[in-house]
Amino acid sequence: MLGEAVRRLLAGQDDIAFEFCSDPDAALDVVTRFQPTVILQDLVMPGIDGIDMVRRFRTVSATSNVPVIVLSAKEEPAVKAEMLTNGASDYLVKLPDRVELLARVRVHSEGYTRLLERNAAFQALEQSLADLAREKERSEKLLLNILPEEIADLLKDGPSTIAESFDSVSVLFADLCGFTEFSQAIEPRELVGLLDEIFSAFDQLAASHGVEKIKTIGDAYMAVAGLPVRRPDHADAVAKMALGMQDAFAEVMKARGLAMQVRIGIHTGPVVAGVIGRHKFTYDLWGDTVNLASRMESHGEPSRIHVSQATREILGNRFRFTDRGEVPVKGKGLVRTSFLLGRAAASELEIGRR
Repeated sequence: MLGEAVRRLLAGQDDIAFEFCSDPDAALDVVTRFQPTVILQDLVMPGIDGIDMVRRFRTVSATSNVPVIVLSAKEEPAVKAEMLTNGASDYLVKLPDRVELLARVRVHSEGYTRLLERNAAFQALEQSLADLAREKERSEKLLLNILPEEIADLLKDGPSTIAESFDSVSVLFADLCGFTEFSQAIEPRELVGLLDEIFSAFDQLAASHGVEKIKTIGDAYMAVAGLPVRRPDHADAVAKMALGMQDAFAEVMKARGLAMQVRIGIHTGPVVAGVIGRHKFTYDLWGDTVNLASRMESHGEPSRIHVSQATREILGNRFRFTDRGEVPVKGKGLVRTSFLLGRAAASELEIGRR
């Protein structure tokens, strides 16, 4: 595309490598392969107008920002203005002074190189920000897997201690009867898979009833309603979840051909809740209510939901119970308890309101 005289002007420069193309139709392929930092182009070429050639360079991603220096046989201000308007970067009259030509080639090349470096730095920054956003999202998801959302938000704000008293919540404990013996006769992978299936079903029930899972310890499961967001129907939520847990557990046992049973206990009362740990956070509950809820589970019966009198009184006639009488509980003496049987029928609720 350029005359032999211009080629001689560029020759012999250690910092300048170049290729020539005499066919305008092949020019785009050449520049795409060669990846120049400057394009020298004649104003007059066979088969295509110089302005159209500049436009063609500007429409292709590989050359859209590459500086284009147009070489013309004579100075034509109007043509020069049109070329610059349509994307040319510079305009020289042939044959230019060798020093001037080399200087302009180097200036445009360095400018384009800096542009490429800025773009690369910007892309690297965008990638870093995207990676950071993904990592932040991943960290927040992991945090929400071990902490209630409201507590996780508080923790991100940076308070040194997160603790609060709650006047009335309902605490649930569940334990798999006979699991210790069963675990000794099963492969580790199958054991973990079974627990994952059972506890995942319990987690889904907790989420659907607005109950907060606190933790699992071995084959024991602990959950609570009424915190960290207070709600007046916390006992109803836990009772509904417990009934659902019985059904879900029975389905898993039936599907796997197993005969284990689940024992569930519930108690209602005040607790203190907070976050402990500095690197591995745990949101936990403390107080006599937690201890008595655990006793309701351990003093219960397989496949039954053992509830304290406090929980039964709050649930009222919205659920059905059978009285168990007084049960000796360590540290409490005789405690009156009941077994939760199910939700009351609509007709029973109507009788209860009269």
